[in-house]
Amino acid sequence: MQVGVVLPISHKDGMTDSVPTYPEIREVALASEAAGFDSVWVFDHLLFRFDGETTGIHEAWTILTAIAEATRRVKLGSIVMCTEFRNPGLLAKMAATLDHVSDGRLILGLGCGWHDPEYDAFGYPTDHKVGRFEDSVTIIHELLRTGRSDHHGPFHEVSDAVLVPPARPDIPILIAAKRPRMLELAARYADAWNLAWFGRPDDRFARVRGELEDACRSAGREPASMEITIGVTVRYPDLAPPPDAGRSQPQDPPTPALTGSAQEVADGLAAHAAVGVGHVIAVVEPCTPAAVERFGEALALFRAGS
Repeated sequence: MQVGVVLPISHKDGMTDSVPTYPEIREVALASEAAGFDSVWVFDHLLFRFDGETTGIHEAWTILTAIAEATRRVKLGSIVMCTEFRNPGLLAKMAATLDHVSDGRLILGLGCGWHDPEYDAFGYPTDHKVGRFEDSVTIIHELLRTGRSDHHGPFHEVSDAVLVPPARPDIPILIAAKRPRMLELAARYADAWNLAWFGRPDDRFARVRGELEDACRSAGREPASMEITIGVTVRYPDLAPPPDAGRSQPQDPPTPALTGSAQEVADGLAAHAAVGVGHVIAVVEPCTPAAVERFGEALALFRAGS
């Protein structure tokens, strides 16, 4: 089982309420590579707006491109690119180019988005999110797999679009899905499926995975051909800043997470491996080099016991 780390690119990911700087993000990426992790990942948002408060985040593709040059070994993933924020033909072209720049390290994660305030703020339509996603993923899949697409859908279209130079035809496409229609699209177009966020595997994971397997069979596909990835939170409360360090303290109950000693976190990773997860994608709280280094100790124990 592979294990990756989500990079801290939004206001809530670092040690303060400010958005981490690129040098801070780069430091976490390099720490992840040095600690032996298999991949680094970015979220894709334009802003967050809850209860009248607006907070920020860096643009995901720009950060991922910079990290491609900073690193040498780790895979580079998006969890996940909102297809409505970029023209689908252009997004396929961007993916082909970044995969070339990174010497074949890209995992293209795709999703339909969910946070309406950022759509409204930047002028994107909020209707028919899944329908728009279906048009987009059809175009992206055709361009990456065959180099060409001529698709005229209700929301997006391309006319004799060609990728020159061509993409690596097996760039992995990951789709995040939890509801029937998105699961059906994952079964048709994805190499990997993602569900988040968890500590250890639970009943929700088992239920939605079963629904994915049904969708694969309906699409004439063996469920085993789909890589299972899962978003996991790894939490180190003792490494979090004190209340007076300028960071707003969370008000909501804590979400499920792997926490505790290195062995306890390693055991949590082993629990995911035991149910057939192929790639754990971890949000580390706080997402700092020190926390990544500690998570790396758990990773080493997990691998030693595998």
